[in-house]
Amino acid sequence: MADKSFLNWPFFEDRHRQLAKKLEDWCATNLPVDHGDIDAACRRLVADLGAAGFLAHSGADEGERLDVRSLCLIRETLARHDGLADFAFAMQGLGMGAVSLFGSPDQRTWLTETRTGNAIPAFALTEPASGSDVANIQMTATQDGTDYVLNGEKTWISNGGIADVYVVFARSGEAAGAKGLSAYLVPANSQGLEIAERLEVIAPHPLARLTFKDVRIPQSARIGDPGSGFRIAMSVLDVFRATVGAAALGFARRALEETLDRSAERQLFGAPLHDLQMVQGHIADMAVDVDASALLIYRAAWTKDMGADRVTREAAMAKLFATESAQTVIDKAVQIHGGEGVRKGSVVESLYREIRALRIYEGASDVQKIIIARQQIGST
Repeated sequence: MADKSFLNWPFFEDRHRQLAKKLEDWCATNLPVDHGDIDAACRRLVADLGAAGFLAHSGADEGERLDVRSLCLIRETLARHDGLADFAFAMQGLGMGAVSLFGSPDQRTWLTETRTGNAIPAFALTEPASGSDVANIQMTATQDGTDYVLNGEKTWISNGGIADVYVVFARSGEAAGAKGLSAYLVPANSQGLEIAERLEVIAPHPLARLTFKDVRIPQSARIGDPGSGFRIAMSVLDVFRATVGAAALGFARRALEETLDRSAERQLFGAPLHDLQMVQGHIADMAVDVDASALLIYRAAWTKDMGADRVTREAAMAKLFATESAQTVIDKAVQIHGGEGVRKGSVVESLYREIRALRIYEGASDVQKIIIARQQIGST
């Protein structure tokens, strides 16, 4: 049984504890799902999470703030039970993050659909030459009368191929670099939008490369002001980056839980494996990493919920430490499990594949270090 004592920390209110209990009960009944058909599994998870009411937390009502602590608690809990369930929930929030934070009343009709599980969104930011370097986006949005015409390519797009709508960032030309980007809502059935390639990774998720060839959208599809795309993207990542750390924390908690069970059951030299001091040392290191990650994650979430305009430093620290530590925790779990740890389909083997991508997406670990350093330098 995973440790729940952290729920008594002062970061949380009773509503968060009630949410955690409700979700834990739901997960025990509904997860994990069959991953045989990834697209179908994600669609089912979105529908089920919507029907259960959990997707209501993936966006905010007009004039309200996203509750980042709830987002983190949900991602941590889902990840501990099923990495694909975490993915399905997370993308409903990230995909509609720009609309939740900056969308017009008409655009927010999409948010109504995604929060009930009736539609699937995607966050289309990355390009072949602009992953962490968002200011280098090459995709263009050219104004033509009352329309915009999009041309270019996006890649590594989560929910690519199954999304109903994409939030697309493109160069609108108001200025050079970061100040010349805008964000647009693009329905998946738009003429000229094609799924050029489905991308397979070590922990399967719906991913795709998209091409845009003279995709025409109305001016009303632009989210926010012209040239505000970079600010919108960074604001969305500022909210959701700590939740990536929360997912990593969920993976790490599950790895520690599995390790405690394994080391109690496995006999070595006539005694339980956990009687060995070396194993105890590993378990202690894992427990410290889990708690330290939780403290950083929920500090960032609490700070944002308390009204901070930006939590760039706190969120970067949370994502960096939690994802890197989870990799270490899971690696120790694999080692302690021995041969069982590398058996395809075992829990810790699945965790080993799931965690790796979290150190890359939504800002790779090395990029987080740059962000943290610049924040520190700028504050001196």
